[in-house]
Amino acid sequence: MDSRRSSFIFGDHYRINLDDKWRKQGKRLLAGQITKHFFLENTGLSDIMGIKLKPTAIAHLFGLPMKDLVDRVINLDKRIKIDVNNVDEWFNDLCRNYPVDHPADKAVDLIFSKKGMVTIAEVCKDVSVSERYLQQLFQKYVGLSPKFFRESGALQLHLSIDQRQRPDWAQVVYEAGYYDQSHFIRNFKAFTGEDPSEYIFAEKTLANFFMKKIA
Repeated sequence: MDSRRSSFIFGDHYRINLDDKWRKQGKRLLAGQITKHFFLENTGLSDIMGIKLKPTAIAHLFGLPMKDLVDRVINLDKRIKIDVNNVDEWFNDLCRNYPVDHPADKAVDLIFSKKGMVTIAEVCKDVSVSERYLQQLFQKYVGLSPKFFRESGALQLHLSIDQRQRPDWAQVVYEAGYYDQSHFIRNFKAFTGEDPSEYIFAEKTLANFFMKKIA
């Protein structure tokens, strides 16, 4: 599932299972794009402060190539100096030099605005770049191919819109641009680990929190 966030954990550590192995997380984390479901387990009492970022923000703010962070959650302390006593000021300082009208951001914004219902050729035309250059931009600033990002974004955007306990899955499949329900089910299972008919949107989980907060 799409992630790209920075998190600060106060209290006991969490454990994560991202590649069929459980390991203890640090308390200041940076997550790249996550292309599959994963599991988190708390080990005691803790609070989390999380900052969900735009798909291109980690590359812009920290200068890290996103292709190296796909399906990875890294310790911020090893890469970036953080003022943990004043996170707001630290983050505001980072954002002061955020680029305006960058082609990678324009492409991402277009895909979001169209809810994934746009072709790669249309994205290239709107941003005035070649398909090859768009691929390079997405590798550096997003970490995923434009096609994969468009498909995963369409799924997540539509699930964030339809948060009813029993969604009309046929309608969701159609609106998300899937050609058939089996393709939708495969992608849903890959991102959530569950069959769509068994997924409970009403539960207070981190997955639902991030799904509902998509912007």
